[in-house]
Amino acid sequence: MDVAGVWVTEYLPKRKVLRSVAFWMNGKYIEDYEYNIEGTPCEVVIAGRCLVHYPDRIIQLFPDDPDLTAFNAVSYAGVPFFRPDGTVLGHLSALDTKYLELQPDLEAVFRIFADRAAAELNRLCAESEIRESELRFSGLFESAMDSIIETDDQFRIRRANSSAALLFGLPAEELVNSKLTTLLTPASAQKLANVAFELEPQNRQFAWVPGGLDAARSDGTTLAAEASVSRFDLQGGCRYSLILRNVQDQIAAENRLRELELETAYLLTEIAEHQNGGEIIGNSQPIRAVINAVHQVAPTPATVLITGETGTGKELVARAIHQVSERSARPFVRINCGAIPAALFESEFFGHERGAFTGAAARRTGRFELAHRGTIFLDEVGELPLELQPKLLRVLQEGEFEPVGSSQTRKVDVRVIAATNRDLSADVKAGRFREDLYYRLHVFPIAVPPLRERSGDVELLAQRFIERYCARSGKAPLELTADCLRRLRSYHWPGNVRELENVIERAVIIARDARLSLRDILPLHTALPARQRIHSADGPVLNSKGELRRLERETLIRALEQSNWKVAGAQGAARRLGIPPSTLSSRMKALGIQRPKPNSRAI
Repeated sequence: MDVAGVWVTEYLPKRKVLRSVAFWMNGKYIEDYEYNIEGTPCEVVIAGRCLVHYPDRIIQLFPDDPDLTAFNAVSYAGVPFFRPDGTVLGHLSALDTKYLELQPDLEAVFRIFADRAAAELNRLCAESEIRESELRFSGLFESAMDSIIETDDQFRIRRANSSAALLFGLPAEELVNSKLTTLLTPASAQKLANVAFELEPQNRQFAWVPGGLDAARSDGTTLAAEASVSRFDLQGGCRYSLILRNVQDQIAAENRLRELELETAYLLTEIAEHQNGGEIIGNSQPIRAVINAVHQVAPTPATVLITGETGTGKELVARAIHQVSERSARPFVRINCGAIPAALFESEFFGHERGAFTGAAARRTGRFELAHRGTIFLDEVGELPLELQPKLLRVLQEGEFEPVGSSQTRKVDVRVIAATNRDLSADVKAGRFREDLYYRLHVFPIAVPPLRERSGDVELLAQRFIERYCARSGKAPLELTADCLRRLRSYHWPGNVRELENVIERAVIIARDARLSLRDILPLHTALPARQRIHSADGPVLNSKGELRRLERETLIRALEQSNWKVAGAQGAARRLGIPPSTLSSRMKALGIQRPKPNSRAI
């Protein structure tokens, strides 16, 4: 055409701009050129959707177009081209510095070249869209959490994403060209073949795999996955697309959530019990010795063995040690060894894995793991089965254990406080308790005195219990009368502080006319015969060992008779006495108490 310049453009309608695809002007290419079409001859081409020819005087016709002046333009010709949908794709235009005559044959060439340019530009746009689509698909394909696998009709893998490689435990490049059926268990491979057979032409193109598929992983383990299969044709051949979803992580997360909910409920219960328990109350010399021992041992990591009769407050002492220690911000986890069935001890202590035994439908966190960096309190440790004692000793010495059904060793940092109402040294001699475990627990012993040895604290304790149960029942504070004090001081309290608390709670419940009475709850005890009394240097009468044993036996028999010889349960004697059923059974055996036969009376 013998012109000064010519350019092929792409039209950007939102900005009303022509962007050059190729621009030749005055003997050279111009790169990255954009052209605002408002007030220009190109606007006429785009808006009119037709060929436009201005043979001369172009600057006078479009005085607002600075580019015409810059190029010293005289004449112009332009023709639009279109996308397949009929919208304007861009244009081809020529610009010259002299008169431009567009003869019919030259115009035909101009239009032909515009058509060729349009075809090439449409091809480039289509390729760009394909590349962009492929990039988007690849991004989605690789970032998908589900495993996506494409196979041929023989289930040979043609493509697999990174999630599939993770599922099977193989690099993605090793998956390609492998047969998918060899990466499944035999039963799952057959199941896949059956489902694929149903996806024949004329039938369904998509199906869920009932029960999912089991992947045979490279480490020898199997992993269950939900699965769906779709069938499509590619280049005359059949292809299958599989989507596998690993549901193990979801199940594990749901199980962990349930565990955390249970742990939260447990810890809230412990907090409530701790708040209700209060502090150690008493001014007597024996209890002051206990408090002093608590403050001595609390800052250290030493294992503590708390001994004492049932109901003396051994757990309260354990909580006090935890509260004063550096672990006070961490959990205080309690285990009543006397209330756990023998078959469940190990699971309760160390937890278990899913499927470890019949009924283990989910993983469970053991109490030791729950108490990590805190304190674990083993109440009634003398009830611990012999076969579990070596594992407890290992935790104490090495700080490690294995959950039931797991070979993985877990480390734990736990301070152990144990308590018992039994003579563990006698149990060691009798072979009922391991000697090495006994000495490991017996690092710092604390003996909690029975209530009869701290009679001066009875009034303080009773007053505190009265305040607590009056507040709970919404009653005005009740006063300890002289008669109540006499009865409290004369009783020998075989159930110790727990029995005292139960007596006061009962008295508060039945109190009438704002008066506290123990007349129907706690009968006065008459003085003992002279031969059964022991006089101390300070003057008060002390009960002999034989008399205490007799009084304890009488109290237990009286409670059993009132409960129709029922030991446990809501109406059992243990509940009346405020002691665990296992403790009551132990004391009955020690004192030779047996349920009387019909038509006979217990002695």
